[in-house]
Amino acid sequence: MSTLLSTLGRWSFRHPWRVLVSWLIILGIAGAGAVVLGQGTDNTFSIPGTESQAGLEQLNRSFPAVSGTSAQIIVVAADGDSITDDPYRKDVEDAVEQFADVDDSVLSATSPYDEHVNGMINDDKTAAIIRLQFEGQASDVSAETKDALTDLADELGAELPQGSQTSLGGELFATSIPGVTLTEAVGLLIALLVLIVTFRSFAVAGLPLLTAILGVGVSMAGIFAATAFATVSSTTPLLALMLGLAVGIDYALFIMARHQDQVREGVDPEESASRAVGTAGSAVVFAGITVLIALIGLGFAGIPFLTTMGIAASVAVAVAVAIAVTLTPALLGFLKGRVTGWKRTPRPRRAKKGQEGEPPAAPLNRPKGSERWVAGVTKRPILVSLAVVIGLGIVAVPALSLNLALPNAGVLPKDSQARQSYDLVGEQFGPGFNGPLILTGTIVTSTDPLGLMEDLGDAVAEIDGVKEVALSTPNETADTGIVQIVPETAPDDPATADLVRELRSHHDEWLKKFGIDLKVTGFTAVGIDISDQLGNALLPFGIFVIGLSLILLTIVFRSLWVPITAALGYLLSIIAAFGIVGAVFEWGWFADALHVAKVGPIISFMPIILMGVLFGLAMDYQVFLVSRMREDYVHDKDSKNPDASTASATQIKRAAALRAVRSGFAGSAKVVTAAGLIMFAVFVAFVPEGDSSLKPIALGLAAGIAIDAFLVRMTLIPALMAILGEHAWQIPRWLEKILPSVDIEGEAVERERHLADWPGDDTVVAADDLVMADAGIEALHMRVAPGGSAVLTGGVPGTRRVLALALAGRVAPDSGLLRVAGHLLPGRAAWVRAHVGVVLATEAGATASDLSEALRGRPALVVIDGVDTLSSAQRDQLAARLRDADAATAVVLTGASSAPALDVLASAGRSAADVIDISTRSAQHSDESSEVTA
Repeated sequence: MSTLLSTLGRWSFRHPWRVLVSWLIILGIAGAGAVVLGQGTDNTFSIPGTESQAGLEQLNRSFPAVSGTSAQIIVVAADGDSITDDPYRKDVEDAVEQFADVDDSVLSATSPYDEHVNGMINDDKTAAIIRLQFEGQASDVSAETKDALTDLADELGAELPQGSQTSLGGELFATSIPGVTLTEAVGLLIALLVLIVTFRSFAVAGLPLLTAILGVGVSMAGIFAATAFATVSSTTPLLALMLGLAVGIDYALFIMARHQDQVREGVDPEESASRAVGTAGSAVVFAGITVLIALIGLGFAGIPFLTTMGIAASVAVAVAVAIAVTLTPALLGFLKGRVTGWKRTPRPRRAKKGQEGEPPAAPLNRPKGSERWVAGVTKRPILVSLAVVIGLGIVAVPALSLNLALPNAGVLPKDSQARQSYDLVGEQFGPGFNGPLILTGTIVTSTDPLGLMEDLGDAVAEIDGVKEVALSTPNETADTGIVQIVPETAPDDPATADLVRELRSHHDEWLKKFGIDLKVTGFTAVGIDISDQLGNALLPFGIFVIGLSLILLTIVFRSLWVPITAALGYLLSIIAAFGIVGAVFEWGWFADALHVAKVGPIISFMPIILMGVLFGLAMDYQVFLVSRMREDYVHDKDSKNPDASTASATQIKRAAALRAVRSGFAGSAKVVTAAGLIMFAVFVAFVPEGDSSLKPIALGLAAGIAIDAFLVRMTLIPALMAILGEHAWQIPRWLEKILPSVDIEGEAVERERHLADWPGDDTVVAADDLVMADAGIEALHMRVAPGGSAVLTGGVPGTRRVLALALAGRVAPDSGLLRVAGHLLPGRAAWVRAHVGVVLATEAGATASDLSEALRGRPALVVIDGVDTLSSAQRDQLAARLRDADAATAVVLTGASSAPALDVLASAGRSAADVIDISTRSAQHSDESSEVTA
């Protein structure tokens, strides 16, 4: 992957206009799609397969008058007045008629004075409620209808006696459409300041912001275009915006920081851009993939709107990764070498008293702040580890108080009319009136539907937690009945969720007694079911995320302790972030300062989103910090001390491990610090003025990022690595063999750089000290020039085939050097496969047509395995094809005996070939090279 990215980075650097224009075209297409196809967001929550959803669907079919969304207008009489007095009654009933005639979407407008309706006037007769029922869900009601309702409510308030109150609210107005405010721009300004300090250049500092904004534009436009085909909640675009900005800036930062350091060291800008994308870009792609997997894993909950949210956010991250590895080097191509930034002026040493006449002292070579920090952390690692773990454990205590619920009008800003209506209803009628529950079932077999529903209503009224049964009636066709229940507690109160469970526990009893298969449903019940399902999904999702981190980091770092410490650090970050959210939203700490509209339950999908997003970002920091430590440890000669049995040898390796921790930390701390500060600034900017649904998510992400970056990755992890010493990099041999090789540190790019001049000629095949242990090939040397030929003999057929596949880029050698068609293997295997044809003649059906396919496009090399197994006629066909092949194409044949292969080459008019006995060379470990010329 790193070599592919390196090539992509070089191409983008050379063709900056093509890359920039391409992304602008993509942005234009996505924007046009959003304008043409966009249908707007939809805050209707549903959860297929739950009882509440099944109940709503049943009501839609048999009792549509109560299945759609609703609204209500509460009228509170002036002090000393009664709501039943004539001035109020006349004005309210006139308004009811006007509300009913707004448009066809209003199915009914119910007067509180209707003799068939109970409970719409409170016991003190100081308040009344006008109930409006609509067709369809809240998203089906047009903005014009909402405006008309608002105007009528205002007119009613103006006509009522002075001192009275009127407020419009209900399910229809329970959610708000979030937007972007100037506060979010402050986060970008802070990010810009951090980038300026990091890069010491205004021009370079602006590039990550530019790429991030372009990426967010593409992803946001794509999300709004997708509303034509999928239901997207209003929180989804803002979550994608928040993530897209954060990761977009950070990913570009990682690549640009590597590029700037290399250019400052004197590397050519083009070469530097190629290396930066191949090394830092590989880590960016890996980090982006982990975030994608975690976000797509939100589908674990089985809730459609949450799955859509995860996919939309993953699109934003994928776009950020694609822009980072293409547009970033392209923009660097515009700047060329003008990326070094201004130089730091070293401070001279102050002269002591009595030394004024002496020449100025040389500047002090003081340790960097990161070096002093890691030295302090690793000096007393056990103490530091205990302090971090205990401290974060204390911070996590408020997490025990977290309660989950879907947002309702009670969490809207206090100046919102819907919030005022919610508060007035709770004050005048009790908190449960804001979240009625509905029991529904089929009563088609009943001979007395009215009496049956009355008896059922009486039984329900006896349940603890039920304040009153507002309605218990069959529908017009008497085949479905409903019981509308007013709980004693608010919709987001845990006691209301307990009541729903209690009602469901009587299902079998009431089925036996009344013969009705009852379902508990309604807006409140749906929210409770969603919260319960999300809560149940946390454990499997947590296992998935932590298990994924263990597997991925084990593959990357070839270690057991590194992934274990990373997973433990992630757990600490998560529970501490939950604790901070709980302290603010449940305990009320700093709630006013952060403009929290209401202290209480948080949005139910906050924990699972926080777990998914923070996992990916935490792995970013783990990879960038620990990969540098691993690189320094591997390159330290003391880490390779073969004699680890003695105490002194163990101390030497331990000292090497400690040096690697300190040097690796110092080398990457600046970038990780900047990345953490930028992400914190972007996330925290969405807290003060953010949407009530997004606010706890943004606070959790901001707190989680700060804790994970600065306390866990930059404090706890170095301390634990110092404690583990050389054991941090150990892994059982059997496990290392079965793990796939993933190059996220750009090792293949660095290897190509060091071997750029090898072998020093134009040979098509060059191999030195090639080892393929399973095939018994050791220390193989060979050369094949353009148009040359070679015959590989000896060994068993499997050995020859493995070597043939290795030369064709299909199998990776264990060690040694191998360059084919100008490309170094195994890093450039994809390029080799594109320029080398291969025919496995020992396979059934391998014919001359296969060779024709292998020779198509004038390959630099064609490899034919098992020539000796072909018949005479097939060898003649083979010779004819080779005779017609391009003269510059090199040929490598394999066989148990060299004679058939040599005959084929002679018939094809090929020059004398070198015969290489694999078994002899393997046994003798020959150091001689076999030169094959045209």
